[in-house]
Amino acid sequence: MKITVIGAGNVGATSAQRIVDKGLANEVVLVDVIEGMPQGKALDISESAPVEGTDTKIIGTNSYDPTANSDIILITAGIARKPGMSRDDLQTTNANIVKVCTEQSVKQSPNAIIIVVSNPLDVMTYVALKVSGFDRHRVIGMAGILDSSRFRTFISMELGVSVEDISAFVLGGHGDSMVPLPRYSTVAGIPLPDLMDQATIDRLVKRTRDGGAEIVNFLKTGSAYYAPSSSAVQMIEAIVKDKNRILPCSVQLQGEYGISDTVVGVPIRLGKKGMEEIIKIRLTPEEQAALNNSAADVKLNMNKIPF
Repeated sequence: MKITVIGAGNVGATSAQRIVDKGLANEVVLVDVIEGMPQGKALDISESAPVEGTDTKIIGTNSYDPTANSDIILITAGIARKPGMSRDDLQTTNANIVKVCTEQSVKQSPNAIIIVVSNPLDVMTYVALKVSGFDRHRVIGMAGILDSSRFRTFISMELGVSVEDISAFVLGGHGDSMVPLPRYSTVAGIPLPDLMDQATIDRLVKRTRDGGAEIVNFLKTGSAYYAPSSSAVQMIEAIVKDKNRILPCSVQLQGEYGISDTVVGVPIRLGKKGMEEIIKIRLTPEEQAALNNSAADVKLNMNKIPF
């Protein structure tokens, strides 16, 4: 198994570290345009391998040639948010970056599965899908896992219970119109509405929607990377180990949930082929309306990309 990580910033380098530590690949290639940056980080990760007990080879490069024949391509490249910026504010700059990254990487690895982390996530997944020409099951965006993890964290904090007992689903676009689903969120199998009142649920839902901005406001000069990298690597592990995990991911819908030609987060079955299946869950009219609204927001920004 060979995995390429494009972007040696915080998300990319931390993802590479987690991939190596988990032994998910024989070889990891860390790519960035900044000379010396991927080489230095790759060497640093390599020097942690004897301590962690892994023999995964990792190299840093400014060229795409060493990425040839990768099985998975993780795209994290792009500028990060600053306080006061929305994910959509990044769109034009990051669309150009993701376009180049996709073009260069798929030339070397035409059979790879692409996972996109760059923001605005759903639109960047659309860019990678269009530029690569791949079938939709091989181009998947990481968003719902991160948003669901944030929701689970806030539920855990509120109730004082282990995160291991909490299951949560967040659908829709990775932005202000994301759709947390309290009805499908449970603690040890107990539905969330049975454990807290609606006002508390609404407060946690809002904090989940604002989760990325909350971190940006603390950091001032950067954005989240520990949780995003964990979420991306969970997807990689599901593919590498053919685990057939049911996870909320951003994929192109072609009529599912009544939505077409839009990339948006829904539950999928993730295995060795990438997206093995889109899982259809029953939504209330209110939940469906929220998902439609979120998809419309994504579609509006997709239409701004000049394809």
